[in-house]
Amino acid sequence: MTEILALLQNIAPLLEPVNFRQMSRIIFAMLVISGRITMLGLSRWADKGGSYRSIQRWYHTKFPWEMLHWTLFLKRLLKLSDEYIIAGDETVIGKAGKETYGLDRFFSGLKKQVIPGLSFFVFSLVSVDEEHSYPLEINQVVKSAEEKATSIG
Repeated sequence: MTEILALLQNIAPLLEPVNFRQMSRIIFAMLVISGRITMLGLSRWADKGGSYRSIQRWYHTKFPWEMLHWTLFLKRLLKLSDEYIIAGDETVIGKAGKETYGLDRFFSGLKKQVIPGLSFFVFSLVSVDEEHSYPLEINQVVKSAEEKATSIG
């Protein structure tokens, strides 16, 4: 577990010190928590400084995720001898409910039908030698009102 937290030292210069400390506490809590991961559960497992309110604040903070992913890839994962290709793919995750942001009906290639859920577009570098994908950017696909109107009828 300490190895994972040591990896974060590579991205420390890109974050404010308070955000970096909170991220470390949240990641530690995610690694030791059992069952569903909720903000309340994380606050119970986080060390001092990982209160429910602090975790809420952290989740509402804007981070340069693309730069964080790229820095981690360059510092820890890039092997100059490997061959990489760029790939983009949309993935759909089934989800019930009505309150989740971006919840809509999307086509799932795995289920071969339209399902209620969330859709994400992922931009990755894929190592040809390792056959492993390294996501660099992940964006949620949210349908506009016009797209929703045309998909219904």
